[in-house]
Amino acid sequence: MQIIDEATNPWGVKITRIEIRDLRMSAELQDAMNLQMTAERRRRAQVTEANGSREAEILKAEGDKQAAVLRAEGERAAAFLNAEAREREAAAEAKATQVVSEAIAAGDIQAIQYFLGIKYVEALQEIGTSNSSKLVLMPLEAGGITGAVAGIAELVRQTSSKTA
Repeated sequence: MQIIDEATNPWGVKITRIEIRDLRMSAELQDAMNLQMTAERRRRAQVTEANGSREAEILKAEGDKQAAVLRAEGERAAAFLNAEAREREAAAEAKATQVVSEAIAAGDIQAIQYFLGIKYVEALQEIGTSNSSKLVLMPLEAGGITGAVAGIAELVRQTSSKTA
């Protein structure tokens, strides 16, 4: 526009705006321009799609990472709680063993019956829950278990009366 304005200036004409109202071009040129516009639109669409895929992969990877971190933290907390529970169970078992040992040392027959009854019940439980056992037939002396249970009850009474 500046070139046209300079060319018409010596005649006293000032060009401020140029408007094209009709443009005639050959069919080949029109087809070439259409192909170029189509190619440009396809290129932009591919770039947009690639960026979307990249962002989706990044978000998925971040989600997987966060899930793995949370899973590891949960496993760590569960392991800590399991260790704490095993520690408390071991302390309780040690205390029970100490009480039974002291009673046995004092010659208390009920403490011996308690200890043997506990071991008997634990052995029966292991036999019953074994994967290889389909049917277990064994003599069961009900008097022995009854005596062990009675011994436990008496031992608990004696222990609670000593601590009270």
